[in-house]
Amino acid sequence: MIDNLPRIKRLLFIDDNDSDDLIKDITELTEQRLKTLAGLTKVPDDLNYIIIEVSIKRFNRLKNEGMSSYSQEGESITFNDDDFAEFSKEINRLADSNSKPSVIKFVDAYHR
Repeated sequence: MIDNLPRIKRLLFIDDNDSDDLIKDITELTEQRLKTLAGLTKVPDDLNYIIIEVSIKRFNRLKNEGMSSYSQEGESITFNDDDFAEFSKEINRLADSNSKPSVIKFVDAYHR
């Protein structure tokens, strides 16, 4: 597993260590979800950007999780229901390449 913490902190302009444990938790949960969606045991390094980008989305949404719409005095906030939606092509490609073909074997019980 790649250590995403330094990069995520740079992208979020975080200089202290106060949020490190929280970011690590978010990153771990994001990676677990991606592995489940794609049917993987390990996320390939070239798709690590998905973990980083989704983790940043989730961090920025803290205390507003599940919000689908908010409007007040001209300000409007809406969150996507699926953080991984914009990466669906990559995830589907990965899932397809990792799926094992089904095999059916028939046994003739009367064969001598």
